[in-house]
Amino acid sequence: MPAEIVQLHPDKTADIAGQIRGGLMRPAGQKELPTMLLYDERGLRLYDDITTKAPEYYLFGAEEEILKNKADEIVRAMHQGEKQVPTDEVVLELGAGALRKTSHILAGLSRLVPEAGVRAPITYYALDLEEREIERTLGEISASDIGAALHGRVETKGICGTYDDGLKLVQEGGLNTHRSPMPSLAFANGAGLGDLSPISSDSSSPVTSSGGSEASPPSTPGDPRLPLHILFLGSSLGNFPRDEQATFLRSLPLRAGVGDTLLLGMDHDNDKAVIEEAYNDPKGYTRNFIMNGLRAAGRALGNEQLFDESKWEYINHYNVELRQHEAFFKSKCAQTVHDALYAKDISFLEGEVLKIEQSYKFSENDAFSLLMESNLRPIQRWTDSSQKYSLWLLERPPFSFPLLKAPSETSTPFGVPSMQDWEQVWSLWDCITRQMIPPSMLYQKPIDLRHICLFYLGHIPTFLDIHLSRLLNEPHTEPQEYKYIFERGIDPHVEDPTQICHSHSDVPKKDEDWPTPTAIAQFQTRVRARLRNLYDEIAAKKVPMTRKIARVLFMTLEHEALHAETLLYMLIQRAGTGTLPPPGFAVPPWTSLAATWDSAPQPKTKTVTLGPALVTLGHDDAEADDTDPVLATKVDGHEFGWDNEHPKRTVQVAKFEIEWRPVTNGQFYDFYTGAGKGKVQLPASWVDEGGEIRVRTLYGPVPLKTAHQWPVITSYHNLSTYATVKGGRLPTEPELRLFYEKFESGYEGGANIGFRNWHPVPATTGGERTAGKGSNGGVWEWTSTSFDKYDGFVPSKLYPGYSMDFFDGIHQVVLGGSYATIPRIAERKTFRNWYQSNYPYPWVGGRVAYDVAQ
Repeated sequence: MPAEIVQLHPDKTADIAGQIRGGLMRPAGQKELPTMLLYDERGLRLYDDITTKAPEYYLFGAEEEILKNKADEIVRAMHQGEKQVPTDEVVLELGAGALRKTSHILAGLSRLVPEAGVRAPITYYALDLEEREIERTLGEISASDIGAALHGRVETKGICGTYDDGLKLVQEGGLNTHRSPMPSLAFANGAGLGDLSPISSDSSSPVTSSGGSEASPPSTPGDPRLPLHILFLGSSLGNFPRDEQATFLRSLPLRAGVGDTLLLGMDHDNDKAVIEEAYNDPKGYTRNFIMNGLRAAGRALGNEQLFDESKWEYINHYNVELRQHEAFFKSKCAQTVHDALYAKDISFLEGEVLKIEQSYKFSENDAFSLLMESNLRPIQRWTDSSQKYSLWLLERPPFSFPLLKAPSETSTPFGVPSMQDWEQVWSLWDCITRQMIPPSMLYQKPIDLRHICLFYLGHIPTFLDIHLSRLLNEPHTEPQEYKYIFERGIDPHVEDPTQICHSHSDVPKKDEDWPTPTAIAQFQTRVRARLRNLYDEIAAKKVPMTRKIARVLFMTLEHEALHAETLLYMLIQRAGTGTLPPPGFAVPPWTSLAATWDSAPQPKTKTVTLGPALVTLGHDDAEADDTDPVLATKVDGHEFGWDNEHPKRTVQVAKFEIEWRPVTNGQFYDFYTGAGKGKVQLPASWVDEGGEIRVRTLYGPVPLKTAHQWPVITSYHNLSTYATVKGGRLPTEPELRLFYEKFESGYEGGANIGFRNWHPVPATTGGERTAGKGSNGGVWEWTSTSFDKYDGFVPSKLYPGYSMDFFDGIHQVVLGGSYATIPRIAERKTFRNWYQSNYPYPWVGGRVAYDVAQ
């Protein structure tokens, strides 16, 4: 029986003819033809010749290698590790082509369905432009051995149309199974956590923002929660102009938190000669494919012989700087073609080029930047054995932190927070407090030395409310008694919060004396509304923006973000026994990830030598300028920071060696059970389960073998002891800062910060594909520099005890940022964190430095 094909665009000629004429009417040197012309029925068969007979075209072979070897791994990762399909679902492939590669995914999907049924639970739609080619390829699949395996498990259908046609069909709910209509999949670009209703005080189910239970992540009214998996293979995204790629990816109807995924192929920025030969093989298969575009163009204009192929040649070029390959027809002579339907002559000069195709390649920075701009989060990435090509499995996260904009004379990413910055941090805070802490834990202390979880829910809005009241000279938000319950100056840097108190308030001793979770949520809502109103008044110019207002906004935003990280490193101590995993984010495919990490290239050398050098620390941000008559209103372009970041100062660093990577769990385990036995303590990031060491994550503990390449998270005492026994030491603050300046990739380059992952990953080191840049895996790092007063330090008047209360000789400076640090903090090179040297809980690792004879 022929496959069912949904015909969306039966008459492509009129549309394509207009595009052709528009491209041909451009000035000499700018003329072009639409790439779509290459993929007519004949073109698709010629493309098959390239993929089967031209090994130089590595893209197809590399992607096929990944799919052939990793199909089962990929489909399991698409389904949250499930060993069978939990419900009906749709798989939509954009630009399906010959289906040779896709057949591996279809076979993998069929293996997720334990028994064939009358109705297949998975429906696969192949979207392409040519109906007869879709019929042919689906027919070949059906008649093959794979077809027998798909029967009753995966139903295959076709859609004839463009990408836009197919995506519109999805969004309008037009994809129906043969048993019953599929509900609409119209909800796209999900972001945020939806309804931020007050926290429930019901102790019978975990707290969620939508009032659901642990098994019910947030949803949108009318959202049927039917999973959609989109396949966009062949590095076809590279055919889009660079500035349109993110727009297209954002348009995909992927919803947050319901299991939708995108499997995306991306070609790497490989060697120029390799790329140019891939698109112009010696035997001419690519030339035949490209030249067919002239015939298709003529046919669309009413005369298949309009362009005399003997007067044209195919040329191609790869621009290394732009990472762009371009394919052209080059006119061998001066010539004129006559468009009879349009009654128009079109002239070409000898040597004039006519562009037919472009293909952008992706560096590491390109890929990570594009995915962040597209609001897509990597779940897993697979690379072929030659490291030329990658398949990315992606999801739409419930929230994300965008890339920071490059500083300019008038703006800085570390200036006044926008209202969008606040909304992102609030989404993070609500995710943690409303969906990861079950009601039974609200009155518990995950870490004995700190307060109960409920305290932090009230402390954050109270801190903001106090500073808004002081700033605006207004009363506190009702109920004002919250100020006395939640204003206690808790700081993540002190091991025992009872050691320091910036007020005379005492927290309640009994559970029943605390405000209810619902009351706290209502208070939080009122405080947030108060802040939004201030932003509205500033936008309406009713309140002029000043340095003082900007500083309060910066300080309160970063205070909330820092406390989110603190609360998480507390909660991770109960993950697997109380704390719930982050909702709306795919469960990491640990086995697949571990295999990828273990096969990653290792650094060629253990250390790098740096120095002597001058290192600049800090920036100029005097809080006293906030009241200066001239400077008080100069806000644009000013970078704000905490008191210990001012003023800018220069330090001389001597020559030293430093390890490329922080100490790993595996290295520290060997030390802990060997040379360090009795000298170091069990890291708080580990748990000993009957003699087996497992590493804590917010998804519960994982085996050491899974996390053995992650940076170990432990106290300064433990890592300093490790470094000393290894013949080294922990680096100083200027030394580590120098290393970061030269080798850290940053958020744009894939650094594991800003909840790109909810766990550490192995550190990466600078290689050819990353321009020498890498990432430390997502932890802060200890330095041997004591957190202390320095020349020029002036304590903050807004928050006097922020730094100076910890100049006590027992705290160490830490730099960088963890996977749970927002980019605004982790990427500000002047930011300094600190913790007590014996404090085991925060997400801090470290690397070993070595003295070098001068």
